[in-house]
Amino acid sequence: MAKRSGFEKVIRAIARETAKQQRLNESERRAALRASERAERQRLRAHAIRERDQARYDRQSERAAKQNYIAFREQEVRDANATIRSWVDGLQAILSSTLMVDDTITFDSLRITENPPQFAPAKSLTTVIEGPALEFFTSKVPPLPWYLSFIPRFKARHAEHLKAAKENFQLSQDEHKTRNIKRLETLKSAREAYERGVSEFLEKKALRDSEVDAFRYSYYDGDPESIVAYCSMVLEKSDYPEGFPQNFSLVFLPESKQLVIEYELPTSDIIPEVAEYRYIKSKDEVSTKQRKPAEIKSLYADLIASLTLRCLHELFEADQGEFIEVCCFNGYVDTIDPATGRGVQPHLVSVRTTRETFMEIDLARVDRAVCLRNLGAHVSRSPSEAHPVRPIIEFNMVDKRFVDQQDLASHLTSATNLMDLNPYEFEALVANLFEKMGLESKLTRSSRDGGVDCIAYDPRPVLGGKVVIQAKRYKHTVGVSAVRDLYGTMMNEGANKGILVTTSGYGPDAFEFAKDKPIELIEGGGLLFLLQEIGVEARILMPVD
Repeated sequence: MAKRSGFEKVIRAIARETAKQQRLNESERRAALRASERAERQRLRAHAIRERDQARYDRQSERAAKQNYIAFREQEVRDANATIRSWVDGLQAILSSTLMVDDTITFDSLRITENPPQFAPAKSLTTVIEGPALEFFTSKVPPLPWYLSFIPRFKARHAEHLKAAKENFQLSQDEHKTRNIKRLETLKSAREAYERGVSEFLEKKALRDSEVDAFRYSYYDGDPESIVAYCSMVLEKSDYPEGFPQNFSLVFLPESKQLVIEYELPTSDIIPEVAEYRYIKSKDEVSTKQRKPAEIKSLYADLIASLTLRCLHELFEADQGEFIEVCCFNGYVDTIDPATGRGVQPHLVSVRTTRETFMEIDLARVDRAVCLRNLGAHVSRSPSEAHPVRPIIEFNMVDKRFVDQQDLASHLTSATNLMDLNPYEFEALVANLFEKMGLESKLTRSSRDGGVDCIAYDPRPVLGGKVVIQAKRYKHTVGVSAVRDLYGTMMNEGANKGILVTTSGYGPDAFEFAKDKPIELIEGGGLLFLLQEIGVEARILMPVD
C-alpha cells in the first residue's frame, strides 16, 4: 500500500503539473488573443484617425482650391477693369500727354550718329597655332639601357625609333605651319570684309549727311515739299495708343502760308463698350456693365476735340522755320454707311486757325470742346454716329495747281492762264462758274457795283438766299481789307453769304476776320478745282516781275 500511495502521489503531481501547464498555455493563448485583439483595435483606430485626418485634409484642400479659384477669377476681373480704366485714361490724356513733349525735330537727329564697330575677329584667328616640341615625340621613345647599347641590333632599333619620332615632329610642324597660313588668310579676309563694311557704313553716313543738309537747306529756303515732308515727320513721330489710324495727307500753300491737313480719326469703336466687369461667386460667371451711350458719345466727342487740338499744337510748336501762319485741320473717319453698306469718309471736324491765335491758348486748362467752338470749328453734332460736317477747305481744292513756266510743257498745255484775262473777263468767268454750280448769278456793271462783282441767289429753301461774290485777279496775297470790304458790302446788300475768289491766296488776318462769319474764301487752287468740276481746264501762271 505504501508503494501504491507513493505512485499515486507522483501521478497526482504530474497531473497537477500538466494542469498547471495547460492553464499557463491557455493563459498565454488568451493573452496573445487579447494582444492581437488590442493590436487590431489599435490598427483600426489608427486607420480611422488617418481616414479622419485625410478627410479633413481633403476638405481643407478643396476649400483652399475653391478659395484660390475665386481669388484668381476676382483678380482676373480686377485686371480687366484696370485695363479698361487705363485705356480710357489714355484716351482722355491724348492732348495733355503731348504738352510735356518738345515736338520739334532737329535735323541733326536725322543723321547717323553711330560709329562703325571695332574690328573684333574670333580669338581663334588671332591666336598663333603652335605644335608640340620635339621632346613631346622623343619622350615616347624609351631610353636604351647602357648594357644594350653594346648590342648593335638594339642600338639600331633605338636609332630608328628616334628617327621616326623626329619625322613625326617635322610632320606636326608642317601641319601647324599650314594651319597658321590658312588662319592668316582667313584673318586677312575677315579684315578686308570689315574694311568694306566700314567703307559702306561711312558712305551711307556721308550720303545721309548730304541728304539731311539738302533737306535742311530746302526746308529753311521755304520749299513747300520740304515743309510738307517735315510736318509729316512731326505727325508720324507722334505717339498714340494702338488702334489709331494715323493716316494723313498734307499740302502747304506758300502764298498764304497755310498748311491744310486731311487726317483720319479713329471711329467710335475706340471707346470700350464695357464700363466694368463683375464676378458673381454664386454663379461662377463674369457679368459686364455696359457703358452708357451718352458716356460713349461724350468720351468720343472729347477724343475728337483732343486729337484736333493735339495735331495743331504739334505742327505749330514744331514749325522751327515759322513758315506756317495758318493751319486748317480736316478730320474724317473711314467707316461704313449703315444706309447703303458702302465705305464712306465723312468729316467730323474742320477748323482753321492762325498761329498767333492758337499759341495764345493754354491747352492744359481749356475745355476742349469750347476751345474748338471759339476757334470757329465745324464739329459734327453727333461724332459717334459719323454725322458729317462740311470742311472749311476741301482738301482736293488745295492741291497744288500753280504751274511754273518751265513745267508748262508737262502740265495743261492747252489750258487758259487766268492771269491773262482782263478783270472783266475774270469776273465773268467767276459768275459763270457759280451759275453752273446751281446759283442764279447776275454780273454787275463795273462802274456801279459798289464793290460787288456778282450778285447770286441760292434757290434752295431755308438754306438759300442772296450771295455777294467778289473776284480778285491778284498775284499777291489778298489782305484783310478786301475781306472787310466784302463783309461791309454784305451788310449793305442784306446778303446771307459772301464769297471772295482770288487767283492767289489769303493772309492769316483775312482768315481770322472771316472766322465765325458767313464768308467763304476761295484761293487759286480751290478756284481751279471748281473750274475743273464744271469741265473747264485752267491754270494760273503768275507774271514775272
